[in-house]
Amino acid sequence: ICCDRVAYTVGDFRLEEATLDVAAGEYFVLLGPPGSGKSMLLECLCGLNHVDSGRVLLDGLDVTDWEPRRRGIGYVPQDYALFPHLSVRRNIASGLVARGESRDTITARVNTMADMLGIAHLLDRRIAGLSGGERQRVALARALAIQPRVLLLDEPVSALDESTREHVCAELRRLQRQLNITTIHVSHNLEEAFSLGDRGGILRDGRFQQIGRLVDLL
Repeated sequence: ICCDRVAYTVGDFRLEEATLDVAAGEYFVLLGPPGSGKSMLLECLCGLNHVDSGRVLLDGLDVTDWEPRRRGIGYVPQDYALFPHLSVRRNIASGLVARGESRDTITARVNTMADMLGIAHLLDRRIAGLSGGERQRVALARALAIQPRVLLLDEPVSALDESTREHVCAELRRLQRQLNITTIHVSHNLEEAFSLGDRGGILRDGRFQQIGRLVDLL
Protein backbone atom coordinates (compact mmCIF):
# COMPACT_ATOMS: atom_id res chain seq x y z
CA ILE A 1 0.00 0.00 0.00
CA CYS A 2 1.24 3.49 -0.81
CA CYS A 3 0.21 7.06 -0.16
CA ASP A 4 1.60 9.71 -2.48
CA ARG A 5 1.69 13.28 -1.13
CA VAL A 6 -1.54 12.79 0.80
CA ALA A 7 -2.87 15.91 2.54
CA TYR A 8 -5.88 16.16 4.83
CA THR A 9 -7.09 18.96 7.08
CA VAL A 10 -9.24 18.94 10.22
CA GLY A 11 -9.67 22.26 11.99
CA ASP A 12 -6.22 23.75 12.58
CA PHE A 13 -4.40 20.47 11.99
CA ARG A 14 -3.11 19.37 8.60
CA LEU A 15 -1.55 16.14 7.44
CA GLU A 16 1.14 17.51 5.12
CA GLU A 17 1.75 15.66 1.85
CA ALA A 18 2.47 12.31 3.50
CA THR A 19 4.30 9.87 1.25
CA LEU A 20 4.77 6.27 2.36
CA ASP A 21 5.32 2.98 0.54
CA VAL A 22 4.81 -0.23 2.54
CA ALA A 23 5.83 -3.42 0.74
CA ALA A 24 3.62 -6.49 0.40
CA GLY A 25 3.92 -8.68 3.49
CA GLU A 26 5.76 -6.01 5.49
CA TYR A 27 5.03 -5.13 9.13
CA PHE A 28 5.39 -1.35 9.32
CA VAL A 29 5.15 0.55 12.63
CA LEU A 30 3.97 4.15 12.56
CA LEU A 31 5.42 6.08 15.50
CA GLY A 32 4.89 9.56 16.85
CA PRO A 33 3.53 11.53 19.81
CA PRO A 34 -0.21 11.93 20.43
CA GLY A 35 -1.78 14.35 17.98
CA SER A 36 0.87 13.86 15.30
CA GLY A 37 -1.59 12.58 12.68
CA LYS A 38 -1.07 8.81 12.93
CA SER A 39 -4.74 7.87 13.25
CA MET A 40 -5.67 10.45 10.64
CA LEU A 41 -3.30 8.84 8.15
CA LEU A 42 -4.78 5.37 8.75
CA GLU A 43 -8.26 6.77 8.19
CA CYS A 44 -7.09 8.29 4.89
CA LEU A 45 -5.62 4.95 3.80
CA CYS A 46 -8.78 2.98 4.51
CA GLY A 47 -11.09 5.64 3.08
CA LEU A 48 -12.79 6.98 6.21
CA ASN A 49 -11.23 10.36 5.40
CA HIS A 50 -11.45 11.66 1.85
CA VAL A 51 -8.09 13.29 1.21
CA ASP A 52 -7.73 16.94 0.19
CA SER A 53 -5.00 16.05 -2.30
CA GLY A 54 -2.61 13.23 -3.18
CA ARG A 55 -3.29 9.58 -3.95
CA VAL A 56 -3.75 6.28 -2.13
CA LEU A 57 -2.50 3.28 -4.11
CA LEU A 58 -3.14 -0.39 -3.44
CA ASP A 59 -1.15 -2.90 -5.48
CA GLY A 60 -0.43 -0.05 -7.88
CA LEU A 61 -4.12 0.77 -8.33
CA ASP A 62 -5.38 4.26 -7.46
CA VAL A 63 -8.13 3.75 -4.83
CA THR A 64 -8.25 7.37 -3.62
CA ASP A 65 -11.91 7.81 -4.52
CA TRP A 66 -13.05 4.30 -3.61
CA GLU A 67 -15.43 3.68 -0.71
CA PRO A 68 -13.84 1.91 2.28
CA ARG A 69 -15.64 -1.38 1.63
CA ARG A 70 -14.18 -1.61 -1.89
CA ARG A 71 -10.56 -1.27 -0.77
CA GLY A 72 -10.20 -4.66 0.89
CA ILE A 73 -8.52 -3.14 3.94
CA GLY A 74 -9.00 -4.47 7.47
CA TYR A 75 -9.04 -1.72 10.10
CA VAL A 76 -8.90 -2.04 13.88
CA PRO A 77 -9.46 1.38 15.48
CA GLN A 78 -8.04 2.23 18.87
CA ASP A 79 -11.39 1.77 20.65
CA TYR A 80 -12.06 -1.43 18.61
CA ALA A 81 -15.53 -0.07 17.55
CA LEU A 82 -17.30 -3.33 18.40
CA PHE A 83 -21.10 -3.55 18.39
CA PRO A 84 -22.11 -3.96 22.06
CA HIS A 85 -25.60 -5.27 21.24
CA LEU A 86 -24.26 -8.12 19.10
CA SER A 87 -22.61 -11.39 20.09
CA VAL A 88 -18.93 -12.05 19.40
CA ARG A 89 -20.00 -14.28 16.51
CA ARG A 90 -22.08 -11.55 14.88
CA ASN A 91 -19.37 -8.93 15.45
CA ILE A 92 -16.83 -11.06 13.61
CA ALA A 93 -19.34 -11.74 10.84
CA SER A 94 -20.43 -8.11 10.36
CA GLY A 95 -18.01 -7.27 7.55
CA LEU A 96 -18.89 -10.45 5.70
CA VAL A 97 -22.61 -9.78 6.08
CA ALA A 98 -22.13 -6.28 4.69
CA ARG A 99 -20.41 -7.80 1.66
CA GLY A 100 -23.30 -10.17 1.06
CA GLU A 101 -21.29 -13.35 1.56
CA SER A 102 -23.18 -16.65 1.76
CA ARG A 103 -24.17 -18.12 5.11
CA ASP A 104 -21.78 -21.05 4.67
CA THR A 105 -18.86 -18.71 3.88
CA ILE A 106 -19.66 -16.54 6.88
CA THR A 107 -19.85 -19.52 9.23
CA ALA A 108 -16.59 -20.97 7.95
CA ARG A 109 -14.67 -17.68 8.16
CA VAL A 110 -15.98 -16.83 11.62
CA ASN A 111 -15.05 -20.27 12.96
CA THR A 112 -11.60 -20.14 11.33
CA MET A 113 -10.78 -16.72 12.78
CA ALA A 114 -12.17 -17.61 16.20
CA ASP A 115 -10.03 -20.76 16.32
CA MET A 116 -6.94 -18.92 15.10
CA LEU A 117 -7.30 -16.25 17.78
CA GLY A 118 -8.38 -18.56 20.59
CA ILE A 119 -11.84 -17.06 21.11
CA ALA A 120 -14.07 -19.90 19.86
CA HIS A 121 -15.42 -20.35 23.39
CA LEU A 122 -16.59 -16.72 23.37
CA LEU A 123 -18.64 -16.77 20.16
CA ASP A 124 -22.02 -16.62 21.87
CA ARG A 125 -20.98 -14.06 24.48
CA ARG A 126 -21.88 -10.37 24.40
CA ILE A 127 -19.14 -7.76 24.11
CA ALA A 128 -19.95 -6.09 27.44
CA GLY A 129 -18.62 -9.00 29.49
CA LEU A 130 -15.28 -9.33 27.71
CA SER A 131 -11.86 -8.25 28.95
CA GLY A 132 -9.72 -5.78 27.02
CA GLY A 133 -7.60 -8.56 25.58
CA GLU A 134 -10.66 -10.51 24.48
CA ARG A 135 -12.16 -7.45 22.81
CA GLN A 136 -8.90 -6.86 21.00
CA ARG A 137 -9.01 -10.39 19.60
CA VAL A 138 -12.63 -9.99 18.50
CA ALA A 139 -11.80 -6.77 16.68
CA LEU A 140 -8.81 -8.40 15.02
CA ALA A 141 -10.88 -11.44 14.02
CA ARG A 142 -13.49 -9.15 12.45
CA ALA A 143 -10.81 -7.31 10.46
CA LEU A 144 -9.17 -10.55 9.28
CA ALA A 145 -12.43 -12.34 8.43
CA ILE A 146 -12.82 -10.32 5.22
CA GLN A 147 -9.38 -11.60 4.11
CA PRO A 148 -7.99 -8.09 3.64
CA ARG A 149 -5.01 -7.23 1.47
CA VAL A 150 -3.83 -4.75 4.12
CA LEU A 151 -4.35 -4.62 7.90
CA LEU A 152 -4.34 -1.28 9.73
CA LEU A 153 -3.98 -1.37 13.53
CA ASP A 154 -4.43 1.82 15.54
CA GLU A 155 -2.65 1.34 18.90
CA PRO A 156 -4.30 -2.08 19.31
CA VAL A 157 -2.52 -2.92 22.58
CA SER A 158 -2.43 0.49 24.29
CA ALA A 159 -5.27 -0.38 26.68
CA LEU A 160 -3.70 -3.64 27.85
CA ASP A 161 -1.49 -4.25 30.88
CA GLU A 162 2.20 -4.94 30.26
CA SER A 163 2.14 -8.74 30.43
CA THR A 164 -0.96 -8.99 28.25
CA ARG A 165 0.54 -6.47 25.82
CA GLU A 166 3.68 -8.57 25.35
CA HIS A 167 1.61 -11.69 24.71
CA VAL A 168 -0.70 -9.94 22.22
CA CYS A 169 2.25 -8.38 20.36
CA ALA A 170 3.82 -11.82 19.96
CA GLU A 171 0.48 -13.12 18.72
CA LEU A 172 0.11 -10.24 16.25
CA ARG A 173 3.54 -10.92 14.79
CA ARG A 174 2.81 -14.65 14.54
CA LEU A 175 -0.49 -14.04 12.75
CA GLN A 176 1.06 -11.50 10.40
CA ARG A 177 3.76 -13.95 9.37
CA GLN A 178 1.31 -16.83 9.10
CA LEU A 179 -1.05 -14.85 6.86
CA ASN A 180 1.70 -12.82 5.15
CA ILE A 181 -0.51 -9.75 5.35
CA THR A 182 0.79 -6.22 4.84
CA THR A 183 0.36 -4.46 8.19
CA ILE A 184 0.62 -0.88 9.42
CA HIS A 185 0.61 -0.65 13.23
CA VAL A 186 0.30 2.69 15.02
CA SER A 187 2.21 2.94 18.28
CA HIS A 188 3.97 5.43 20.53
CA ASN A 189 5.98 2.72 22.30
CA LEU A 190 9.49 2.01 21.00
CA GLU A 191 9.79 -1.36 22.73
CA GLU A 192 6.51 -2.44 21.15
CA ALA A 193 7.71 -1.21 17.75
CA PHE A 194 10.99 -3.14 17.92
CA SER A 195 9.19 -6.35 18.88
CA LEU A 196 6.93 -6.14 15.84
CA GLY A 197 8.17 -4.06 12.95
CA ASP A 198 10.29 -4.67 9.89
CA ARG A 199 10.48 -0.92 9.26
CA GLY A 200 8.96 2.17 10.79
CA GLY A 201 8.27 5.84 10.33
CA ILE A 202 8.09 8.81 12.71
CA LEU A 203 5.24 11.25 12.18
CA ARG A 204 5.30 14.61 13.94
CA ASP A 205 2.99 17.58 13.46
CA GLY A 206 1.49 15.99 10.37
CA ARG A 207 4.82 15.38 8.63
CA PHE A 208 7.07 12.36 8.31
CA GLN A 209 10.39 13.03 10.05
CA GLN A 210 12.02 9.67 9.26
CA ILE A 211 11.21 6.40 7.50
CA GLY A 212 13.47 3.37 7.57
CA ARG A 213 14.71 0.41 9.56
CA LEU A 214 13.72 0.67 13.20
CA VAL A 215 17.35 0.47 14.33
CA ASP A 216 18.08 3.60 12.27
CA LEU A 217 15.23 5.70 13.65
CA LEU A 218 16.07 8.23 16.36
